[in-house]
Amino acid sequence: MIPVVSAGQRRQADGIPHAAGVVLASGAGTRVGAGINKVYLPLAGRRLVSWSLAAFARVPAVGTLVLVTRPQDADLVDSVLDREVGGVEVEVVHGGQTRQESELNALRHLADRIGRGVVDAVLLHDAARPLLSPELITGVLRCAREHGGAIPGLPADDLRAIGADGASLGEAPPGTVIRAQTPQGFRAAPLLEAYERAAREGFDGTDTASVMERFSALPVHWVRGEQQNFKVTYPHDLIVAERVLEAQRVQDPGGAAAGVPNGQ
Repeated sequence: MIPVVSAGQRRQADGIPHAAGVVLASGAGTRVGAGINKVYLPLAGRRLVSWSLAAFARVPAVGTLVLVTRPQDADLVDSVLDREVGGVEVEVVHGGQTRQESELNALRHLADRIGRGVVDAVLLHDAARPLLSPELITGVLRCAREHGGAIPGLPADDLRAIGADGASLGEAPPGTVIRAQTPQGFRAAPLLEAYERAAREGFDGTDTASVMERFSALPVHWVRGEQQNFKVTYPHDLIVAERVLEAQRVQDPGGAAAGVPNGQ
């Protein structure tokens, strides 16, 4: 069971501006080859989605935690919340037909608190990336609050550019491309406004940052991501994730990978 971290919940209760963490778990995840939504597959003794919830629960600046789900996964959601994140308040919102619609549903769920300034930033994260750290969440949030938007990623040094003739290859200029990760964080009010504009105009972006780049003047800054913050897409990714967690346990037997709070 994830240990209770009460600092963020106190912020919510006291009306102090805080961030909202939104964990997106409303996709099907068919490529992993499982009979259920992949985010509910077991990973090191817990369901995959609970690892993301655990990371957000350990960040005191995150006072609201939202899980975006599918209606047909209700029993699985109840199991995770009752048995694996007991003591941590998680608000459940149903997703939409697309990722962007699911994000919009979460933002509309938070709209009143955003309008009152209680939620000042929102971080949106894929539940299929279970190994993010509280430190990455904190770094993205800090950058989002300072600059308006932040996206974690790793330099994509292995990419090649296609020439103008469509056949020849050239090298992409160094330092110009990253492999994007989540959570992507933004100041809350401009984020909600951008998503409402996108909905009105029928625009469907590739990720959160693409919507903000289209409908907001806020700059989106890059935060260095983490190698272990990869997306579980295929069956072998679960094996890799298990090995990463086991290595973390060996290095730090009483740390976060063992479900113990890291000094918060």
